Amino acid sequence: SLFHQTAGYKGPYGYQKRREGDGRSCVRYKCGLTNTIQDVLRQRPGWMEVKDDGEWDFNWCDVGWLRENFDHSYMEEHVRICHFRNHYELTRKNLMVKNLKRYRKTLEREAGRIEASKCDFFPRTFELPSEYHLFVEEFKRSPGSTWIMKPVARSQGKGIFLFQKLKDIMDWKKDGSRSEEQRDETQVESYVAQRYIENPYLITTHAVKYVNLTLLTRIHLYGFARFSSTRFSLTSIDDQYVHLTNVAVQKTAPDYDPEKGCKWQMQQLRRYLTARHGTETIEALFKDVDNIFVRSLQSVQKVIINDKHCFELYGYDILLDQDLKPWLIEVNASPSLTASSQEDYEMKCCLLEDTLHIVDMEGRLTGREKRVGGYDLMWNDGPVYREDVNLETLGSACFTANTHLGCVNDRKKQLRQLLKPFPSKKRI
Repeated sequence: SLFHQTAGYKGPYGYQKRREGDGRSCVRYKCGLTNTIQDVLRQRPGWMEVKDDGEWDFNWCDVGWLRENFDHSYMEEHVRICHFRNHYELTRKNLMVKNLKRYRKTLEREAGRIEASKCDFFPRTFELPSEYHLFVEEFKRSPGSTWIMKPVARSQGKGIFLFQKLKDIMDWKKDGSRSEEQRDETQVESYVAQRYIENPYLITTHAVKYVNLTLLTRIHLYGFARFSSTRFSLTSIDDQYVHLTNVAVQKTAPDYDPEKGCKWQMQQLRRYLTARHGTETIEALFKDVDNIFVRSLQSVQKVIINDKHCFELYGYDILLDQDLKPWLIEVNASPSLTASSQEDYEMKCCLLEDTLHIVDMEGRLTGREKRVGGYDLMWNDGPVYREDVNLETLGSACFTANTHLGCVNDRKKQLRQLLKPFPSKKRI
């Protein structure tokens, strides 16, 4: 399956045997980025950077490099690269919704409406200009409601704006209705119009966006919470600092504090929510978030090209509303790895170190680990349950994944035990 085959597991000695057979003594890596990942790769014992066209074993590239080079490159069995060829099936805003809608219809047809309702975690969304008329019908059912417009293939908050009146988007209707002969050579850029969550969960007047970084394909989880630096209000829909939590936007806000970086560690968020709402309620909330990960990835399982050389670090943007319902806003193929503060830098270093542990170029894992550093394994060709769950009493409709987001994590101790060298083998 998509989730199981491409995690990079080769058995405990697979990579070392390959190295012994051809005389290599290190992992050769190439990195096209200059942020935190470059620091982590350079500090990794036994890893050596190659420049230009040098032969490499591991490549942390940007999606542009992948698009231009993947189909023209021969890769040996052991080689790993940090994107799927068509990762955009989940990360392009219009395709994500298209795949989720199709998956929901399949579930309703094969398993019934109750099962299909478990996919009701993304706001009503339409692609413009192609679905403009469908959007207008939906808009008129709730006059005065707030919608958000986003370019389907841009990032860092670029091109996004909120609106409450149809006249604010008439330009898209006009461009979409012109004949091909009338259009310029440059095609009209596609947008999605998405119903805005008007009742976000607020902490001291700031809306919570819950961001999880997940490693496809054996699904592992990391996470943190992010806020805007400006008091939330719907009376100022033109103020990006209120409505967008992207670091690229927030760091230019007048009230932005670079030391705090508008982030909470997941432990801090979970403690706060549990104190206010109780353990049982917050357990249910995090279970709903687990459901989002699994269902969204299942929606693209049959369309993403499952290449054994590939893994993916996806950035999930999930917004909590006042009823503690999590909403999937979008998924990022290249979540920001540039640190906004010292605490953020340390968190991202740990995240990336553990990502490399899971990809396991050194061949130190057995493939049976439920935890690797700060990551929790929640899917391995099927759900992976927590050790404290009694499977005999677990109902079929209940999914209690092996996730500990926001709980105390003895990461360093656990990694020391997990990654100790094999007998008579030199650790890389």
